[in-house]
Amino acid sequence: MTLKPKALHQGDTIGIIAPASPFYYKSALARGVYELEQWGYNVKLGKYIYEQMGYLAGSDEQRAHDVNEMFRDDEVDAIMVTGGGYGTARLVDKIDYDVIKKNPKIIIGYSDITTLHIAIHQFTGLTTFHGPGLLRLNREELTEYTKEQMLKAITTNETLGEIKRADERKWLHTFFPGEARGEIVGGNLALISASLGTEYEIDTKGKILFIEEWNMEPWQIDHFMNHLYNAGKLHDAVGIVFGECVNCIPFNNIGFENSLTLEEIFEHFTQLVKKPAFYGLPLGHTNDLATIPIGAKAYVNATKRQLIIEESGVL
Repeated sequence: MTLKPKALHQGDTIGIIAPASPFYYKSALARGVYELEQWGYNVKLGKYIYEQMGYLAGSDEQRAHDVNEMFRDDEVDAIMVTGGGYGTARLVDKIDYDVIKKNPKIIIGYSDITTLHIAIHQFTGLTTFHGPGLLRLNREELTEYTKEQMLKAITTNETLGEIKRADERKWLHTFFPGEARGEIVGGNLALISASLGTEYEIDTKGKILFIEEWNMEPWQIDHFMNHLYNAGKLHDAVGIVFGECVNCIPFNNIGFENSLTLEEIFEHFTQLVKKPAFYGLPLGHTNDLATIPIGAKAYVNATKRQLIIEESGVL
């Protein structure tokens, strides 16, 4: 059964953790904290937030500790990651899922955090939020669309509604027509694919799968999509929604012709499984970023190029 966290209210405390890679500038953390405080929230930093071990934000034990403690801490009402990068998959066997079940809270992030979203939802049923991390919350980078979408998703129990384009000049493209309803799951394509064959494997049966990726060549996208296809994950889904996938174009000489486009790859696999599918929403590594409550009931109409979240992700 779906487990929903409580909505965030002004005066509540947001816990900040770094479960993947470290942040480069300390000022980036300070700017994000300042912004949250200006919005009326209190902030509590994880014990190991400033740790670094190469490309990881501290040891696996330290990063897992901060995840578990933030869920355990009665003073913390919601949890936000600093950002993504790499390393969350090294934590999933160290997370205390019983603590999360007993203390359901908002947790928000994207990119590498996809692994954590999948594992938490699989083992607890908790609705988690695929949305911006703290480092995005600065006035140079934070767009009004990203801010509005995030706050709408985590501060109100009203139905979230249609996920719209941030820029009406951008085009949404249908790969296979039709409509479907189901819980929405997904995130970063590489991380979704990496979950396969593990006990934390994503469940797409009867669900709407959303996929985002960035800075990856089409042949690499093909590799991960084919893995999902061979594993039956595309067959199991009732509908598929693709994010913009920024900079997913050929850019390396790999020794063979590198000519298929991203759209051709997505169309190939969605035509094989004949599931409603369309492309182009601001999901993931985009300047404007929609927040998606993973596990919420949703409706996709690929013919009209619509994704509608039919319930709130919070109580």
